[in-house]
Amino acid sequence: MTTFTKTTEANSNYNDLEKMSLTQLLSSINQEDKTVPLAVEKALPQIQNLTQQIINKLQKGGRLFYIGAGTSGRLGIVDASECPPTFGVSSDLVVGIIAGGDTAIRNAVEFAEDDTNQAWRDLQTHNITQNDVVVGIAASGTTPYVIGGLQKCNENNITTGCITCNQGSPLAKTAAFPIEVVVGPEFVTGSSRMKAGTAQKLVLNMLTTATMIQLGRVKGNKMVDMQLSNVKLIDRGTRMIMEQIPVEYDLAKALLLEHKSVRKAVETFQK
Repeated sequence: MTTFTKTTEANSNYNDLEKMSLTQLLSSINQEDKTVPLAVEKALPQIQNLTQQIINKLQKGGRLFYIGAGTSGRLGIVDASECPPTFGVSSDLVVGIIAGGDTAIRNAVEFAEDDTNQAWRDLQTHNITQNDVVVGIAASGTTPYVIGGLQKCNENNITTGCITCNQGSPLAKTAAFPIEVVVGPEFVTGSSRMKAGTAQKLVLNMLTTATMIQLGRVKGNKMVDMQLSNVKLIDRGTRMIMEQIPVEYDLAKALLLEHKSVRKAVETFQK
């Protein structure tokens, strides 16, 4: 029987942090952070497996759900909330759900992560079906809210994945397509918002960015379906149009504002 060890809870490789100079503190944190992309690299085969499942489901009209508690839940919400402005998709295509509800985005909700049934109830409010994918996010790999949610999804033939930072965790054993990014002890012992949180963010970036590119939401290397929600993005979109069709800035901007999309502006002009 394999013993499960939480390396995210192991003692820091550094001691007497309060005695360090500011330079030492920042340098040491940076040294630890440098190890995170290498840990993500080792998990690339797992990341690809889950991403392919997400692509398959979304191509058939399904959705992607993230469930998590605390920092992990917040990271899922951040990634989900960036998909509509970046890729021009519906706000219900990628959905982040956090234990304790929206209140928990800013403030900790006591014991919210300990309810094994709440995640499934939360998912049901979105009319979850077998067309969807649910990814549980938990650095520890032991969060009851997340594990309970994936267990119910498995029982209902809903595709499950996870992102965790401990090897052989209960969560990884529950998910059909687990991602395990083992980052080791945190600089401040147990502070998984640090390396573990960074690892989770990197993986989330990969899941949705690769998926949206495969779904045709990027052309060349440009966000041609981005929402025009501020002056910076309107300027970026205008210059993207200028790169694709032979028009001056003012006409490109006028086309963008008329069609509300770089893709539509270019396609309409070229007809």
